[in-house]
Amino acid sequence: MVEKGKKDVTLGTPESTGTTAQESSWANKKVTRRTVLKGAAAAAAGLAAGPAITGFPTVWAQKTKDIVLHHVGAPYSAIIDIARQANKDLPFKVEMQALAHDALRNRLVTQPKTVDVADTEYFFLRQLMPRGDILQPFDTKKFKYWDKIVPIFTLGKYPWGSEVSRQGVLPYEVQYVNGPGDTKFHDGPTRWASGIPIIYNADTLGIRPDIIKRPIEHWHELLNPEFKGRCAILDVPEIGIMDAAMAIESRGDITYGDKGNMTREEIDKTIEILIKAKKAGQFRAFWSTFDESVNLMASGEVVIQSMWSPAVTAVRSRNIPCYYAPLAEGYRAWASSMSLMKHLSGIKLEAAYEYMNWYHSGWEGGFIAKQGYYSAVPETAKKFLTDDEWGYWYGGKAAKGDITDPYGNVMEKAGSIRDGGSFWDRMGKIACWNTVMDEDRYMIRKWNEFVAS
Repeated sequence: MVEKGKKDVTLGTPESTGTTAQESSWANKKVTRRTVLKGAAAAAAGLAAGPAITGFPTVWAQKTKDIVLHHVGAPYSAIIDIARQANKDLPFKVEMQALAHDALRNRLVTQPKTVDVADTEYFFLRQLMPRGDILQPFDTKKFKYWDKIVPIFTLGKYPWGSEVSRQGVLPYEVQYVNGPGDTKFHDGPTRWASGIPIIYNADTLGIRPDIIKRPIEHWHELLNPEFKGRCAILDVPEIGIMDAAMAIESRGDITYGDKGNMTREEIDKTIEILIKAKKAGQFRAFWSTFDESVNLMASGEVVIQSMWSPAVTAVRSRNIPCYYAPLAEGYRAWASSMSLMKHLSGIKLEAAYEYMNWYHSGWEGGFIAKQGYYSAVPETAKKFLTDDEWGYWYGGKAAKGDITDPYGNVMEKAGSIRDGGSFWDRMGKIACWNTVMDEDRYMIRKWNEFVAS
């Protein structure tokens, strides 16, 4: 269902209240579709129905045949199968490496010339772009699909005209700069971007409905003593504190000015509440990896927790009930960006642009859709999904057949409907975004006090 007051807008056919070229493009479309999943090389075969990107001019292929692009990113986006497909389709080589958040940030700051394409969450850009020695602005005129990108990123609003929440780091806020060499973010669209969006999702709480046996409709259930000793929260400070804040504000303890950029006073009050809950035995665990979250939920040790969408599906794939609750207060969203490193120039820079165009041409979008993530250009991703897959992942429709992951493993049985519904039912209800706060160092210190208390 769509929120009261919103028009029932389906993906690809939004009614736009603006007049920009991009909004007109979205209004006229007729398209109606976290650690790494384990699998074999069957990934390529699983997406073989879509068209390959081939036919590069011979001269271009000869010029770029010795080029190697180093793509470094987080494990949920820097997936080796994507690099393998790129190497089949492109006339140059792509090498991909996945690193945890802290290691990725450290690599980009201390060894920037060992990376060509940086794949980071958008909130990293607040720290990286202003330095001036790590990233360079991206020329949107060299990108084929800019007017097809979801307007959350390029316009900061929904197709029906509403502004997207700016609590946390809304990607739009760090999307643009004035021009080449600029390091300051510009408020509003320009030709030059800090990067391009790649994958994103809307996160909420995972629950075990067979154990809880009643509806879960609010974030504050994470702190409900009814689930004492059977709750878990993500132990990544910048994200875990956002989930905690959603629960605390839902319960009425604090009304934050901006959950994604708390004052020291708000941080202190938040940690005080969390420490009190921890000492009362509320939390069973603080998890930091995908497998930990899956095992906690699958074992029944935990019945409600911070969770990622593919982890919920991984639990269900064991024939164990698990549900990603669409909560009344909305979702915590995250998004990753692909940016050009400062040192790139000449033919290697042109190859990087070609890689970014390939990346958004559809194969990658279809691949990550089958893990529960969204593409920045759904129109091209749709070409690499069956009608049934598109209807399930993007359309909020019941699956007509079994839904499989990129490797052919069954994720959902026929008749299933994606938790939370359609693309806009989920992405249209964002309450806050993953973030880095002005008081980030102070927040991390206080969070660690909470975990150690």
